[in-house]
Amino acid sequence: MTTTPFSRRALLGAAALPLAAPALAQEGFPNRPLRLVVGYTPGGATDTSARAIAPKLGEVLGQPVIVENRPGAGSNIASEVVARSPADGHTLLLATLGALVVSPMVMRLPVDPARDLVPVSVAVDLFNILVLPTDRPWRSVAELVAAAKAAPGTLSYGTSGIAGGPHLAGLLFDRIAGTETTAVHYRGGGLVVNDLLAGRVDFSFATAASVLTQVRADKLRALAVPHLERSRLMPDIPTVAESGLPGFDVPSWYAVVAPRGTPETAIAKLNAAMRVALTDPETTAVLNRNGLEPRWTTPEQMSQALEAERTKWTPIIRASGLRIE
Repeated sequence: MTTTPFSRRALLGAAALPLAAPALAQEGFPNRPLRLVVGYTPGGATDTSARAIAPKLGEVLGQPVIVENRPGAGSNIASEVVARSPADGHTLLLATLGALVVSPMVMRLPVDPARDLVPVSVAVDLFNILVLPTDRPWRSVAELVAAAKAAPGTLSYGTSGIAGGPHLAGLLFDRIAGTETTAVHYRGGGLVVNDLLAGRVDFSFATAASVLTQVRADKLRALAVPHLERSRLMPDIPTVAESGLPGFDVPSWYAVVAPRGTPETAIAKLNAAMRVALTDPETTAVLNRNGLEPRWTTPEQMSQALEAERTKWTPIIRASGLRIE
């Protein structure tokens, strides 16, 4: 599902190594509760991920980890809040790939994620699902493409924010399919689902965490997943590439970052705690129920992954002409 230059299985194998929790709570950090800031409203995949990880992370660190929602501007409000917080390791951001890589390409930001934030670890892989209201007649990607071509500019798709994974998937859909659809941006995945259910938008490349329950209850129709491989959590849903748009792939993962200047000792302790939290069976079970898969990396491996994604998306964003002033 991702295009990162390292093996997920290998990293999870390393993550399984035992690590004593008491050692992480020594040497003065952390010495008060931590904030894990989320740039979206409650109910979406980012919020779900944060609330799944926070309890075990806090247990390992010996301090509560409080999830704080700061929605707006495609998660860039949250990025600024964290970047301007004291660089002591007590304020963290659970960031989307879009916020870290794509947002700086399409808009002028008060902070630069590459300059003002530093990696702690990738946290979760997630898969999106191309879904639509059940009152829409299209039952395949080919039928959706045909409808979009028949009425350029009239079909709309919901996103959880500008430059996020669902938005990127919509841009790539138009580019590969040769269609013209209209993006409708919301402040979180939960709001997208509300309007899908109400039929106010025609489709969305929504996160599984946002729509899995509705798909299983036949309240939304799933057509495909926008990744090169099917999800092991819903293997019966084909990929968009299998459905007639070869090469269609929109990687999607979330990661924890801290303000630039955070001491390396704090980053190392946070990274080690993330390793424990992400391999905890209870945490894994909660994430899996919501279509999310835990993944731990070192800060260095995360930096390499971010650079690979910048290389991939730069030409696509330039070709789309997307620019937000």
